[in-house]
Amino acid sequence: MYRVIGSGNSRARRVLWLMEELGLDYEHVPALPRSEDVVALNPAGKVPVLIADGVPILDSTAILTFLADRHGQMTQQAGTIARAIQDSMTQFLLDEFDSALWMAARHSFVLPEELRQSAIKDSLKWEFTRSQEVLVGRMGPGPFLLGPDMTVPDIILTHCGDWAEAAHFPITQPRLAEYLARMRTRPAYRRAQAA
Repeated sequence: MYRVIGSGNSRARRVLWLMEELGLDYEHVPALPRSEDVVALNPAGKVPVLIADGVPILDSTAILTFLADRHGQMTQQAGTIARAIQDSMTQFLLDEFDSALWMAARHSFVLPEELRQSAIKDSLKWEFTRSQEVLVGRMGPGPFLLGPDMTVPDIILTHCGDWAEAAHFPITQPRLAEYLARMRTRPAYRRAQAA
């Protein structure tokens, strides 16, 4: 059994959703970032942490990739062109979506108040809007991000879409809005949301 450590409103939700999609047994420990339990496993205090075979694995993307590879689902085979395309999309989403949202969060509540720069959010929203245009041009024919099969980038993108809406970063591309609405109907997504 796996153990997923991290609150359900953090990037741990990505891991919980993948666990549900894969039908894996797991224990969820809803610990907050920088809590004593988390720092004992990750000195940076960040969540999620996955305990697999007694070993802590850090970073949501590393965890998603590990689980998808280990269980041979929700990913393309390593060493294939399809996997290179999948990994490229993963990196694009992390660089263009996740990083903008994380920077906005840092300047909203993560950094000490005296270091926060609220004006940065305007430029981040501009970048986020531009990135949506680029993303739509890269999307496959569907129903998933890269075509007929759901993969790790689908989880990252949908989580970023949820995060964007909570942070008041508008979803401006109709195709992306339709995609997100469709992904949110998945039973595994709903089970992860309830965690």
